[in-house]
Amino acid sequence: MDGLINIFDTFTMIATVEEIVPEVYFFRDRYFPTAEEDIFTTNKVLAEYQKGDRRMAPFVSDRVGDIPMDRMGYQIHEYEPAGIAPSRPMTVDELEKRGFGEALYANSTPAERAIRMQLRDMTDLDRAISRREEWMCAKTMIDNACTMQTYVDAHTQGETLYVRYYDSVSDHTYTVAGDKKWGTAGADIRADIRNMCDMLADRGLPATDLVLGAAAYDALLSDETIRDMIKTFSGVAAGSIDERVIYPGVTRAGWLNVYGYDLEIFVVRTTYKDNENVTQRYFPTDGAMVTFPGCGHLAYGSVTQINFGENMPTTIAGKRVPKLSVNQENDTRKLRLKARPLAMPTNYCPWIYAAAVC
Repeated sequence: MDGLINIFDTFTMIATVEEIVPEVYFFRDRYFPTAEEDIFTTNKVLAEYQKGDRRMAPFVSDRVGDIPMDRMGYQIHEYEPAGIAPSRPMTVDELEKRGFGEALYANSTPAERAIRMQLRDMTDLDRAISRREEWMCAKTMIDNACTMQTYVDAHTQGETLYVRYYDSVSDHTYTVAGDKKWGTAGADIRADIRNMCDMLADRGLPATDLVLGAAAYDALLSDETIRDMIKTFSGVAAGSIDERVIYPGVTRAGWLNVYGYDLEIFVVRTTYKDNENVTQRYFPTDGAMVTFPGCGHLAYGSVTQINFGENMPTTIAGKRVPKLSVNQENDTRKLRLKARPLAMPTNYCPWIYAAAVC
């Protein structure tokens, strides 16, 4: 039957996954974009970053002509990302029943239901992977590292994988003194934010985003000095509050000028369910962070698998790699969607994080 498309072919399913309208996620999409060169054809990815160059050019005597300057060194590491591979089975019993959203008397055949269920399953699995990617991006910014706990089944833990972007001690943290916690009489929120911005500026990096947890944002708004800044003095405003939800659970609260640093304020309230089905926050409610868009990137290692109907393994490069398997004896079919992402910084410590600011 020439001209017909086999919707269960691996590469047809890859094309289908690419057409799924993606859900938008704050940390992943704003701070960790994926470029074409971030899709690796090997199971390992390269993480490379360098410190900002703050050296000045020297004055040179006319008799010398020039003085060579060394290129700044950079660090490069090779990592094998942990695989994320949720799956969903499909049984004959499910295909004989009315599906979710299907008309009561739709007269759909099991084959037609199988096609609809496959698309819905791929969408669900893609979004589950996206939530894990958002978690990975947020953790990488908060810890300048990421711990990935693998599982051998739904409840049994496997090996724990670690990746960190520093040697012995990370330079990405800022500590608010105990007697100067935000929301207390001794707080100096402007000084804390300026110090965090200065840490990025010392590396030659911009400071444009102020990311806050809900409690930290409340403390910011309750601070008298900050409230005065938002008012207009001599026709010049040092800040503005104009709250708008830009992502589900993420609010762009406005902007603030702190000692010349123009900062967009983002408040993060998003949550997820962990492996124990407990609701957790992507970003701590009392956390604060200063950074800039595109401070990292999300790379993907390749996936090697034996595709349905084939006998030899195939290596596929991509963000999502589907696989179909069939158990004819038990009349079941399983759809798996796999990804091997790794969130990485573009520069050395391009984010400054302060825990427990209030």
